[in-house]
Amino acid sequence: MRLLATNLSLPFNAPESALKLLISSDTGLRADDIGDMRIVRRSLDARDKGDIRFIYNVTFDVSDRDARRIAELGLRNIGKPPISKPRELKLGNIPQSAPVIVVGLGPGGLFAAYELAKYGYSVTVIERGKPIDERTRDVNTFFDTGALNVNSNIMFGEGGAGTFSDGKLTTRIKDPRAEDVINTLIEFGADKSIAIEAKPHIGTDVLTRVIHNMRKKLQELKVDVRFGACMTDFTSEDGRISSVTINGTEKLPCCAVILAIGQGARDTYAMLNDKGMELVQKPFAVGVRIEHPQEFINRSQYGSYAGHPRLGAAEYRLTGKSGNRGVYTFCMCPGGVVVASSSGENQVVTNGMSYHARNGRNANSAIIVQVNPSDFGSDPMAGLRFQEKIENAAFKIGGGDYSAPAMRVGDFMTHTRPTGFGGVTPSYRPNVVPADVRRCFPSVIGKGIEDGIRAFSRMIRGFDMYDAVLTAVESRSSSPVRIQRTETGEASRLSGLYPVGEGAGYAGGIVSAAVDGMRAAEMIISAYKPL
Repeated sequence: MRLLATNLSLPFNAPESALKLLISSDTGLRADDIGDMRIVRRSLDARDKGDIRFIYNVTFDVSDRDARRIAELGLRNIGKPPISKPRELKLGNIPQSAPVIVVGLGPGGLFAAYELAKYGYSVTVIERGKPIDERTRDVNTFFDTGALNVNSNIMFGEGGAGTFSDGKLTTRIKDPRAEDVINTLIEFGADKSIAIEAKPHIGTDVLTRVIHNMRKKLQELKVDVRFGACMTDFTSEDGRISSVTINGTEKLPCCAVILAIGQGARDTYAMLNDKGMELVQKPFAVGVRIEHPQEFINRSQYGSYAGHPRLGAAEYRLTGKSGNRGVYTFCMCPGGVVVASSSGENQVVTNGMSYHARNGRNANSAIIVQVNPSDFGSDPMAGLRFQEKIENAAFKIGGGDYSAPAMRVGDFMTHTRPTGFGGVTPSYRPNVVPADVRRCFPSVIGKGIEDGIRAFSRMIRGFDMYDAVLTAVESRSSSPVRIQRTETGEASRLSGLYPVGEGAGYAGGIVSAAVDGMRAAEMIISAYKPL
């Protein structure tokens, strides 16, 4: 019989074979009576720097007789594992008279298209950017020269914005589809460890390969994938979407549309607003990127064990307050770099990125401060204009060539005019210039960052080190707009249009966006039968 043991604790440097000894000790079984032990979950507990431990959940086989004996012991951490039932979808009855159009090839669109294609539906994917290999070249050109391609960059292109990040797969949602997302990523080339780690990540270098493999599979399944194709309009009949226009000229008929545009598509938001779709404001936050030496973060989290190969690069997540505003770190990238995430002309935007090895010199994360409608206005597009205003300011303050304004934390905290950098070298490319990052924001945001750094320094001693670097601006931690939808997942004012993912305001990462796309695909599957 298969059993599950939870919360098994071992010193981080102990061999995992010792897990069988723990089970043996708890149950009274001989180690030889425990078969086919598999780790299903592993998390790190570093609260006690002198006793860092891994916490495991494992499954294992025992005889039926031994299973009955274990049940009689009444152990709270050993029992039958939950039964995972495969999702069974019932196909609808409406004949599919035209393709489903998926707008955007980030995680929401990618997984929606894959779900539909597996069931034989006719699908057309339109993506304003380029295939991942060409997109990577355009991104590197921007880093090297400052020459921005507004349709092929860190925000736009195959894989979406999450491709050029840490490839974090941690999610707070409890949807069983999340496990399907992880298994699909493994199927297309991700390391199997992401299925067991409590905080899994892929890394940009591996994620690009996974995305490429998934798109090739879509094309094998007869999905029509069109790059350089931007949704610029749509038509409707009797309150239902009937076609999508791409690049202002070509009209594609459709039976339904999955709208996975990503949060950078400000022109698409404007078009939807002009067409009468119901857009509402949602909470968001803005701020800067902070960089420390990764070695410092390792020491702060792991103490004397910092640098041990089994621990890897340390991370953190910190929260605080500035008056009635929340201040928090976001998208922490161990051993990573600060990257130029501009997608529009005359805008400087930052984000963070790590490769799979997380072996870069610096650690970085966003420090972001909550903003409210009182900061920018109450109409649905006001938050987008606020973002663009601070991005334009960063562009101007940085010199007008996509260099980013940056300064040392010590200069920021003492309100000293920045003149250069010290022991921490800024990683942002194409370039940084010493400048007061406060000039990018309303004063309340600068104060919020300052209050946050003070609070975080009480949690991680030395977080406010003088030579740590702040680079502006981090403006796209989440979309400031939500496209309202009904219980069926359709846009509130247009049947057949399914807004999904981060751009629609319903997800906050790779896994949650993918799950949201899958849900929309399932709604279409339940209504239509494939061609």
